[in-house]
Amino acid sequence: MPNAVDQLFAVKSAINKAEVEASRVKGSVTLVTVSKTFDADTIRPVIEAGQRVFGENRVQEAQLKWPWLRADFPDIELHLIGPLQSNKTQEAVALFDVIETVDREKIAASLSLEMKKQNRFPKLYVQVNTGSEAQKAGIDPKEALAFITRCRDVHGLIIEGLMCIPPADENPGPHFALLEKIAHGAGIEKLSMGMSGDYEIAIGFGATSVRVGSAIFGSR
Repeated sequence: MPNAVDQLFAVKSAINKAEVEASRVKGSVTLVTVSKTFDADTIRPVIEAGQRVFGENRVQEAQLKWPWLRADFPDIELHLIGPLQSNKTQEAVALFDVIETVDREKIAASLSLEMKKQNRFPKLYVQVNTGSEAQKAGIDPKEALAFITRCRDVHGLIIEGLMCIPPADENPGPHFALLEKIAHGAGIEKLSMGMSGDYEIAIGFGATSVRVGSAIFGSR
């Protein structure tokens, strides 16, 4: 198993290099370290090495480890990067600082209600299913602009970014370009795109955050 701290610094170095190659401002890309399936003892050394932004796929799993880690490291920023079920909205709003997977009307309505109730307002990203894959979460690209408008006008949500997961067997570049085009049309600047295998490519297409797990913690 690789040393996660060494791998963390290797990924950060690669991000900096990709920023330079893409003529991006150094430090303009946020690394979201994906800690799903890894326990608190595995994550802690990475936090102690200075990493503060993490991503989890499941609300239930995050609840088992992050409240205790945050007790020691209160400046952690936690992202939900997996699908959100409407019956978990209350817990998600209470725990996460960024929810990247708003993708349907029911979730938008539930989040609007719950955020007002808790007076806690996580940053919200709309997930776009750029490959229109039936088995994958995310709003269809053709419906994305109308959905973002409804999130804003009907549900009173501030949509800060867009997120996508390109099909595994396709060149990710066109998918990143499509997400950037939708974001431009919606007046959105934040783009969460790129994972362990393609985050350097994503930076070239304008990613403002990349979600990297296995390149840091190793295979699950």
